[in-house]
Amino acid sequence: MSKTQLRKTLSAPGLLRLARGRFERIEDPVSGRGLTLSDCLMSALAMFGLKYASLLSFERDVRGEERIRSNLRSLYGVGRAPSDTAMRERLDRVDPAELRGAFKAVLSALQRGKGLDGHYLLSVDGTGHFSSKSVHCDNCCVKEHKDGTRTYYHQMLGAAIVHPDFREVFALPPEPIMRSDGDTKNDCERNAAKRLLRDVRREHPHLKLMVVEDGLASNGPHIRLLEELNMRFVLGAKPGDHADLFETVDASPMTRTLTAKGADGTRHRCRFINGVPLNDANRDLEVNFLEWTETRPNGKAQRFSWVTDVAVDETNAESLMRAGRARWRIGNETFNTLKNQGYGFEHNHGHGKRHLATAFAMLAFLIDQVQQRCCALFRAARKRAGRTKYLWERLRGLFLELLVPDWETLYRAIAFGHRTELVPFDTS
Repeated sequence: MSKTQLRKTLSAPGLLRLARGRFERIEDPVSGRGLTLSDCLMSALAMFGLKYASLLSFERDVRGEERIRSNLRSLYGVGRAPSDTAMRERLDRVDPAELRGAFKAVLSALQRGKGLDGHYLLSVDGTGHFSSKSVHCDNCCVKEHKDGTRTYYHQMLGAAIVHPDFREVFALPPEPIMRSDGDTKNDCERNAAKRLLRDVRREHPHLKLMVVEDGLASNGPHIRLLEELNMRFVLGAKPGDHADLFETVDASPMTRTLTAKGADGTRHRCRFINGVPLNDANRDLEVNFLEWTETRPNGKAQRFSWVTDVAVDETNAESLMRAGRARWRIGNETFNTLKNQGYGFEHNHGHGKRHLATAFAMLAFLIDQVQQRCCALFRAARKRAGRTKYLWERLRGLFLELLVPDWETLYRAIAFGHRTELVPFDTS
């Protein structure tokens, strides 16, 4: 029998305890009815953690089977699960900002457990997660069409700690891009970035962060905000958007060029220069410039360019290039996973008014990613399942079919076929 065991904190039971501990600090807007807010919040987290397609299907299974309610108690600590109506009504009164504490608790545990070290690359980008021509709420952004119709939509700005060498990404609380009460204009990504980055720095005042973003972020006000918040940065910069910068780079005798050829025949060309003005409108704001061109043996070329506050030289140019290109992980490993691998990120869970479904999807994703990085038993179960979606199917199948005493037993059943402790529920 394998001796692989769950880590005390950086595994499902430990991480869920952290989340529940934070949920229990949230003031309950409705009390005295027997159903606690923490049970509602943990039930919602269970729904996303078990990758249910809808709130209704989750509620139907929980209501119909005592075995499933027992598993919900043993795995998620839910004393009494709410109906779908009760969950929507209770959770819609909770401000998503109240869930930030659960994210912080999980990330702090990851730091203490040495799951992260050095400067953390924080990739920031926006994405849409709801769109409809009929369903809407007061916080929806609105797109007016020429034919007089409207499209209602929600967007968010996401942030995740990424690494060039690892597929795991660690999501921070998302920042909604929406209309606030009384506003007549849509919110924008730039305003959301101000809120998100200030929240991150307030909650993690000593965290060494290097922000990686696309070319929309390489503007004077945003760079000054990053400097104010003591955040290093590597930001995309394209010739079409930064003509002044590229003219300076091309004309300056201080621009250095390095070339190399990889083992696969790819030719690498690096250009860099330090201490140049961002643009004519920000002559006093100096940045360091890095460009990296890769030309494949077949002649196909790719060019990437960034501005950074880190002085570039021949010893760190490649590391900065890899940091800048790691920005894509928030799209490929974060948003794509949330939308296409069971988290129901774009599903309308009753719509709601305060983006709680989005926050719960991100929190469940964070817990899974921490396990993938830090929990050997979780990785063993995932390896045995073959693909991540098959792991969710097997996990949810055992949850529905058998009595599960704890997470370790559940993961062992998947990883090593140890199903003797998973038994049918005795209804006699």
